[in-house]
Amino acid sequence: MTISNQQIKDFQKYILLWYKSNGRHFPWRNKSATNYQKIISEVLLQRTKAETVAKFYPNFIRKYSSWHQLGNASEQELKDTLRPLGLYNQRGTRLYKLAQELKKRKGRFPKNRTEVEEISMMGQYITNAYEVFILKRPSPLLDVNMARVLERYFGPRQKSDIRYDPYLQDLSRKVVNHINFKEVNWAILDFGALICKAKSPKCNICNLSKECLYFNKIYI
Repeated sequence: MTISNQQIKDFQKYILLWYKSNGRHFPWRNKSATNYQKIISEVLLQRTKAETVAKFYPNFIRKYSSWHQLGNASEQELKDTLRPLGLYNQRGTRLYKLAQELKKRKGRFPKNRTEVEEISMMGQYITNAYEVFILKRPSPLLDVNMARVLERYFGPRQKSDIRYDPYLQDLSRKVVNHINFKEVNWAILDFGALICKAKSPKCNICNLSKECLYFNKIYI
């Protein structure tokens, strides 16, 4: 499937236009948010609704305000703290190992992606977030929600796991390759949460429907 540069540009234009009026506001998106807060928020957001994280996040950041403080917590303490958020065993272990590594590094990430990928428990998604928020380079916050929006508009993936799907990986990088790459990422995620929902998408008020393959029943 060939996707033209013009299709990418049109998508970027309309998704950003929608975001300008409809984007959600969260504390980790504030200009005052630290790199620590941004990365922590992305760990908490994985497989969890942003609205749920927004209620939990302020108290967590007050309790653990830095990599050093987080690194002083035991793995069991983190699991207990994360229990109200769900997935606490998996998330607690991930945060514990990540915090131990960053505590050793005095809270400083390496300056290149290859070294970051070697840090325990980073994974593709968090490494992409590091690229966006710390290196300030275009990189897709590609999760199931972003994948759904892109697939419905441009066409379906080739493999079940989005981390290893060459089509989605390439497409998502092209879509966020924009001067306002953070906003493009947030726009797609918000659009997926509010309009292009997994169930009962609001196609009747979607400003992307004219060219959307899903809406035009070219792909279901």
